[in-house]
Amino acid sequence: MARQPRLTVAGYPHHIIQRGNDRQWIVRSDRDRGFLLELMHDYAKENAVAIHAYVLMDNHFHLLATPATTEGLPVMMQAVGRRYVRYYNGWYQRTGALWEGRYKSTLIETERYLLACMAYIDLNPVRAGMVAQAADYPWSSHRHHVGLNVDKLVTPHALYWGLGNTPFAREAAYAALVQAGVSAHQQEALTQSTLRGWALGEAQFMDELQKNTGRRLTQAKAGRPFSVNFPNNPDDL
Repeated sequence: MARQPRLTVAGYPHHIIQRGNDRQWIVRSDRDRGFLLELMHDYAKENAVAIHAYVLMDNHFHLLATPATTEGLPVMMQAVGRRYVRYYNGWYQRTGALWEGRYKSTLIETERYLLACMAYIDLNPVRAGMVAQAADYPWSSHRHHVGLNVDKLVTPHALYWGLGNTPFAREAAYAALVQAGVSAHQQEALTQSTLRGWALGEAQFMDELQKNTGRRLTQAKAGRPFSVNFPNNPDDL
């Protein structure tokens, strides 16, 4: 059975995962990381894609991005992928595939899932045991959002701006949100929807999106949609 075309809709946030082939490393040095981020910045700007959050891990990366056009995100990802492979293979004198096929992505409901997705992305290095706190990891957008540095790659989303009336208030609110953590259910929802390519949202959002796109957006016709809520009880993390 032929796979569905990847769902990309202008004006909506998309969660993207790109993995290394056979889980191999995609970066071996800070030079690699810096070069990959420069490519993302340049091609995102060229193709009118706003990147709200990101994290570079050793063998994969995550992005949360909103394209201004339907073509912008696929063109950006293709350009970044091809240019980085040329650099990586040339620098390390290797041949063959670097990426695990095409990138994975899902369209998410903004009001319900965007901040949860940002926290999920920021906490990747913590879940991997690489750092104790998200702010300790230099290769993500977290430090920008909590006021520890300025990252030219990041375009803050309107929901982030709505966290407070001043930079300090926004930064403190976002830091607290990430500190609260993401539950196992949230992680599963965000990961699986992206890997499977199904949109993530509540029933009304999904119905409206399906009408606008004219395509199936979930794996099953029936069933409860994912529901993501930040936990109030620390035991739920």
